[in-house]
Amino acid sequence: MVERYEYGVLDTCAYIDIDAVDPAILPRIPELTAVTLAELHQGVGMAKDAATRAARMEMLGAAIDSFEPLPFDGAAAARFGTLVGLTVEARRDPRPRRIDLMIAAIASARDLPLYTRNAGDFVGLEAMVKVISV
Repeated sequence: MVERYEYGVLDTCAYIDIDAVDPAILPRIPELTAVTLAELHQGVGMAKDAATRAARMEMLGAAIDSFEPLPFDGAAAARFGTLVGLTVEARRDPRPRRIDLMIAAIASARDLPLYTRNAGDFVGLEAMVKVISV
């Protein structure tokens, strides 16, 4: 059985798919980052039709109402550089992963596990980020 953490950071895909995830494997107190909120705002702005926009607005509104987002602060910025270095060391290009790396840096700088539906996005970061695939 997977250890259940008290606190943990949900990346954007984990939050979007939260209804498809077994709540028993999520942290008791989930956290979102300001970067995830930015991605949710982006999703609203990029919606191609009114129905999609409305559904994304509901999800964004729920996030805004339910979470005090963790900021991308100085500690996260410093950790971001470390994670970029680990990504390069793993022979992966950090450029298309910038947003994922920023979310991971926020979690790592706070010593929180990161919950994701796309664990492959975080290959090479294991020394600095506890990644939990959901």
